[in-house]
Amino acid sequence: MVWAGIMINGPTRLHVVANGTMTGQRYIDEVLLPHVRLFRGAVGDKFVFMDDNATCHRTLAVQDCLDSEGIQRLVRPARSPDLNLIENVWDALGRQVAGRNNPPTNKNTLIRALTEEWDKLPQQLLDNVVQSMVRRVECCIISRTDTFL
Repeated sequence: MVWAGIMINGPTRLHVVANGTMTGQRYIDEVLLPHVRLFRGAVGDKFVFMDDNATCHRTLAVQDCLDSEGIQRLVRPARSPDLNLIENVWDALGRQVAGRNNPPTNKNTLIRALTEEWDKLPQQLLDNVVQSMVRRVECCIISRTDTFL
């Protein structure tokens, strides 16, 4: 399992989640405090955090951590793939890894390939994905409005 953050002007480093299950506390210890908190500090007060609504992201401990760090989370419905920007990036990363001349053959080469390809993803791709959020939200609103007409 891997985690990374994207925004206009730069991604975070790719974080490889070692063996085991991601829990709320592990998410706090391995992602929120070492990565998201620093990312928020670099961006400033206009920072809004968007996760993928995984169960481990929704624990009270995670919400308490976000609150104590002053990190505002973008509220959106669970199971809203149209609003999950990082999935587009994971798709691009997967294509890059699969298209390598020497595809990964074990866990270590997979981690190396993922990290190398993450570092090579064009910033324009990330910018386009982030900038698409307004359009995505508008489409969801229109779609939802149309179902009630």
